[in-house]
Amino acid sequence: MPSGDMSIVGARIAFRSIKSLSIRGRECNEPVRIWPVIVIATACIASVSCSGIQKTAAKVEDKPTVPVVAVAKAVTQDMSHALVLTAEFRPFQEIDVMSKVAGYVKTISVDVGDRVKQGQLLAVLEVPEMADDQTRAQSMLSRSEAEVTHAQDELQRAETAHTIAHLSYTRLADVAKKKAGLVAQQEVDDAQSRDLMAEAQINAAKSNIATARQQVQVSTSELQRTKTMTDYLRVTAPFSGVVTKRFADTGAMIQAGTSSSTQVMPVVRLSENSHLRLILPVPESAVPTVHIGQQVEVSVPTLERSFPGKVARFADKIQQATRTMDTEVDVDNPSLVLIPGMYAEVDLTLDHRNNVLTIPITALDANGESKGRVTVVTADNRIEIRDVVPGMQDAANVEIRSGLQEGDTVVTANRANLHVGQQVSPKLTTVAPAP
Repeated sequence: MPSGDMSIVGARIAFRSIKSLSIRGRECNEPVRIWPVIVIATACIASVSCSGIQKTAAKVEDKPTVPVVAVAKAVTQDMSHALVLTAEFRPFQEIDVMSKVAGYVKTISVDVGDRVKQGQLLAVLEVPEMADDQTRAQSMLSRSEAEVTHAQDELQRAETAHTIAHLSYTRLADVAKKKAGLVAQQEVDDAQSRDLMAEAQINAAKSNIATARQQVQVSTSELQRTKTMTDYLRVTAPFSGVVTKRFADTGAMIQAGTSSSTQVMPVVRLSENSHLRLILPVPESAVPTVHIGQQVEVSVPTLERSFPGKVARFADKIQQATRTMDTEVDVDNPSLVLIPGMYAEVDLTLDHRNNVLTIPITALDANGESKGRVTVVTADNRIEIRDVVPGMQDAANVEIRSGLQEGDTVVTANRANLHVGQQVSPKLTTVAPAP
């Protein structure tokens, strides 16, 4: 008989003994000591209970344990490989507006933060001696024009004298030919000499006219120069932008900005903020994917907003110190919500592919640069190992070029203790999308 059954029988016998002793004691009016019997009965019952528990545990241990594994489905989706770079907004162009001439600030009509248009008046300088220079240049021009007129009169006089001299010489020469000895040869020679002198005076008068006209050009240039310098007294904006700093006030002495001297004080600093640029340090590995006109997304953490940008230019040279290439992205800022100096993050898309088979990157065991291995759960919940060829990767997923089909179930974690053919209990998990 099994030990459990024997224990049950012993317990029943002990219970009957206790009951019999109790009846005899009441009949004989004698006290009966039943404590030893109770202890024996309790021991038997405990033995029965322990035996039952041991049998249950043995049955549980005999049943095999099926491990639960996290799995995901192989799906077809669009993938893109992006590189996040951080840069600082810079004005599209920024200059210190200098004065061409030295003078005192007569008026200044702009201040910090003012938006100005191209050609708008910023300040007016005052240089009293410049008016005298312009008057002197005008007088020199008038004198040169008068000399031209005088030279023209001299030419006309010389031409008249030459006409008379030439007629006299021609007549005497004709008479000497027709009637030899009637006119002395000396008179003929004198007439010829006067004719040649008159012709020379014509050439001299023409030269004087040319000289006088050149002097007119010089005087005109000098007058134009003084007018140009006078125009420089009006300091205007070379392009549309925002005044970011004002250096001078009314009455301040401004030096001519014709040298790189640090003592030269600008009038204002002008920045073109309606069009900003970002200079990105693109790593050498990503340089071949950068091209002009490439559209990018510019995120500004300070504003919690994104703005469209475009790759406008790049250095086309790798910096030896950082192994990066400077790439400039232009960002339109018509409302001036973006401020130069703000940091921005640029998502530079390096590669993009449509309708490719992907699995979570945690499901792939790399086996070289172009090989990999995945753990697949079959339709009957058995483990299977497959070799695959991975492709492009992003932050969450990896492309599988061969070795899997859409809908296949792959294990995403805790694959170390799994072996081929093992029975498992798959639990489908959701992988967060790539940021």
